[in-house]
Amino acid sequence: MIPASKTRTRPGQGHRSRAVGLLASALLVLAALLLPGLALSPAHAEDGSGIVRGTLKDAENNDAPVEGVSIVVTGPDGTETTGESDADGRFEIEVPVPEGGGTFEVAVTEDTFPEGVKLREGEPNPRTVKLQPGGSASAIFPFGADNRQVEGSLDRIPQLVYNGLLFGIVIALGSLGLSMVFGTTGLTNFSHGELVTFGALVAFLFNSTFELPFALAAVLAVIGGALLGFIQDKGLWGPLRKRGTGLIAMMIVSIGLMFFLRNVFQYVTRGRANNYREYVTVESREALGVTYATRDLMIAAISILVLVVVILALSKTRLGRATRAVSDNPALASSTGINVSQVITLVWVVGGALAALCGVFLGFTMGVTFTIGQLVLLLLFAAVTVGGLGSIWGAVIGSLIIGLLIELSTLVIPSDLKNAGALVLLALILLFRPQGLLGRKERIG
Repeated sequence: MIPASKTRTRPGQGHRSRAVGLLASALLVLAALLLPGLALSPAHAEDGSGIVRGTLKDAENNDAPVEGVSIVVTGPDGTETTGESDADGRFEIEVPVPEGGGTFEVAVTEDTFPEGVKLREGEPNPRTVKLQPGGSASAIFPFGADNRQVEGSLDRIPQLVYNGLLFGIVIALGSLGLSMVFGTTGLTNFSHGELVTFGALVAFLFNSTFELPFALAAVLAVIGGALLGFIQDKGLWGPLRKRGTGLIAMMIVSIGLMFFLRNVFQYVTRGRANNYREYVTVESREALGVTYATRDLMIAAISILVLVVVILALSKTRLGRATRAVSDNPALASSTGINVSQVITLVWVVGGALAALCGVFLGFTMGVTFTIGQLVLLLLFAAVTVGGLGSIWGAVIGSLIIGLLIELSTLVIPSDLKNAGALVLLALILLFRPQGLLGRKERIG
């Protein structure tokens, strides 16, 4: 009799197989959720066409809408499409767009102007805009004399402070999640920005494609972010920790995961920038030299409430104390009976939820695009480093400093370079106070 052969499993092989299986399942679920909704989601115009839009207002008549003006859009091949401004002065004209896009001429017909209304002197008519298939472009035609007041640099400060605080409060959500993960695991997670992108895309999927109310879509996006954080830890980071993988190697894995997820998001969205179905166009108000919208105040209020709840939970609850213990000394925490693995998983869940909520709110100002995480990742790192690595309050304070800095820097540098100021501050902090403003000095060696 020939004895049956025995299959031997090497140590770690079972964990590795389960990790690969869980991660593959997560990616399949992600693609199944996003691909049908985002790739086929309605854009502003169908493929093969585009939209030219604008609003006509008379500056000499308190910005009253100019109704009934004929607008002619001439395509690259000479095809003319005509539209008319409505009672609010708005026009929206769908035009055929050749493959690869093209340049269009947009002209207002002066014979159709209401009596006493004329185009501002020196303004070109027609104007040129560029369109891509499925895209949109705005054409602006000022009417009446230019009676705008020239704004000085000092006049801009209140608005810039408001914008900086609002942006800082929102990115504090993502920074806090990043700081919690670093504090408990020591991992510098470069894929954290893609959790931010994930939140915006899921909210767009449920709000614009499935036409759910935005509030419900935002809640589902936060749940999705928490689930993705759980899957990442159980399917990837947990098995790597059990194998004793070094932090440098895990950081490199996070960089690879970042590029992988970013390309997945680009594929399922086809690289388009989209907008939510609700609250995109809001009525602005002015007070104390600051222009604000009720939507933005609600975003700030919700962000502050969530930050306060998370910080109080980490400070006052038994689970929060366990989290801080793991952050201070995992081995000592484990010896006292704390389940370190469960605490770290909880941190990933909370961090994923916070990052997703951050992405949901950033989708209003930055548009729902696959590059949201790419654009804010370095700002999140700067905020965490400036405030203090692993410090809860440091992440919040650092975010507010970064938000104010990048907005106020536009007083002296072009707005396209405003993020550079945050990176300069990051470099200075690393040179002169590497532990950050609220971080603790650590002895090495």
